[in-house]
Amino acid sequence: MIRTAFVFVGVAILTVVYGSWLLLLARLGAKRTECSCERLAKRWSRAILRMSGVRVHVEGAERIPEGAPVILAANHQSWFDVFAMIAHFPGRIRFVAKRELENVPVFGPSWKACGHISIDREDRGSAIGSLGEASRQVREGSKIIVMFAEGTRSPDGRLQPFKKGAFVLAIQSGVPVLPVALIGPHDVMPKGAWRIRPGKIQIKVGTPVPVEGLRHRDRNRLRDEVWREVAILKGDGEEELVGALHGRNDPIEKGTPGEEEA
Repeated sequence: MIRTAFVFVGVAILTVVYGSWLLLLARLGAKRTECSCERLAKRWSRAILRMSGVRVHVEGAERIPEGAPVILAANHQSWFDVFAMIAHFPGRIRFVAKRELENVPVFGPSWKACGHISIDREDRGSAIGSLGEASRQVREGSKIIVMFAEGTRSPDGRLQPFKKGAFVLAIQSGVPVLPVALIGPHDVMPKGAWRIRPGKIQIKVGTPVPVEGLRHRDRNRLRDEVWREVAILKGDGEEELVGALHGRNDPIEKGTPGEEEA
């Protein structure tokens, strides 16, 4: 618990220092605010990982398209997913996450200033507008738009059904989907827990899935394909994967959100 208390205090201090720095740059209209966001976010994340005793290994980083936009669809186990990806992924990363994060002091305004995208999951119209903003960002620059396709952190670390938002966005934007599996964050800090345990996080990057020729009606098929890729990369849930491949007890369809959900 001593380590956990140390980490929480450290995170608070780092967030105030780096967040205030970014907000000042944004207020001054600094031309290089975007570059500062990338640089300071990496420093912030790496410092948190070091304090927590967490090591990160990335496998397949060469599959990340260089200088080209991509929709990154990943599983979600812990807040440490975010730290690991910011610290070790190249390129300009933008996260799509729940709007409640905007209410966190210092962090929320810094998050917005750096161009990350918030979604109000209770307001369908607002959520659609947020996906439209994500689509605009994808088309205007070579950004990696990160979406945790399960929609929330997995309570037990097992791969949950994917929602449709990431795949609708990919089809609308005409950019490929990059499957990514995170292994280990659940052991470091599970959902609902406050204790932080030292450990190792593996990030496995799959092969980009093209969307050329796909239409809105193909979003479920694309979602299912990417789910299977992430399941294979993650290396667990073999029974569910076999069931999906044989059309029995498909975990992708079980609990799948309705058409009104993103």
